[in-house]
Amino acid sequence: MTNTAQKISISVLRQMKRDGRKIAGVVAWDYPMAQIAERAGVDIVSIGDSVGKNLWGQATETEVTLDELLVVCKAVRRGVTRALVSCDLPDGPVQAGTEAALNAAVRLFSEGGADVVKVHADPGLVRAITNRGIPVFAEFHGEDIAAAALVEKAKQLENAGAVLLNFRHSGPVAGAQVVRAVSVPVIGGLGGGPWLDGRMRLVQTAIGYSASAIDSDAERYANVARMALDALTRYAAEVRTGRPLKGEHPG
Repeated sequence: MTNTAQKISISVLRQMKRDGRKIAGVVAWDYPMAQIAERAGVDIVSIGDSVGKNLWGQATETEVTLDELLVVCKAVRRGVTRALVSCDLPDGPVQAGTEAALNAAVRLFSEGGADVVKVHADPGLVRAITNRGIPVFAEFHGEDIAAAALVEKAKQLENAGAVLLNFRHSGPVAGAQVVRAVSVPVIGGLGGGPWLDGRMRLVQTAIGYSASAIDSDAERYANVARMALDALTRYAAEVRTGRPLKGEHPG
């Protein structure tokens, strides 16, 4: 079990991998939830570009801007003192070229307070950011790709300087092979599993925070949306009775 008083660093995560201790990570987008995740003892708090779609109602995850992610990253950073903080590099700067992506990574690291910057699988970009002294959390996906090719991709990202790998849709065969092939921790986002060194999960999904959870019976650790609906329904009903609410002081 991880010592919740221990500051999580890259070296600590590497030691957890060597010891066979699983790494628990969450994706969070605000200061209060970051505080709760910190108190829960998670090892990584990641600010995902999914914030635009899942929290703000944007149509896609690629719409979120660097300035928007900086606001979120700073908020989460204020709520976290022990866990490692990761922040996604948004799509806009990446599409604009290497120099724009590098400048964005520098801002997330220096202004946003991210401990690592997460990028999609591009060994060249991983190396360029690493050469600026910024640790990189590299993401790659395993859908319909042979295990040998995924192992090679993981090795390329590690050789480029990635200090963590986010292997989505890994599967037990390729996932286990990649974990054995590299020395850096391999974390599973969407489609991860116990064959990896750890898992990442959206707080919103884990606790049933989104409105879609109200009528869903999917497995989760709580259903906050349903609790919030019940609470706000009772609140509205009490307001309409015209009586003072608990804690209110007339006059």
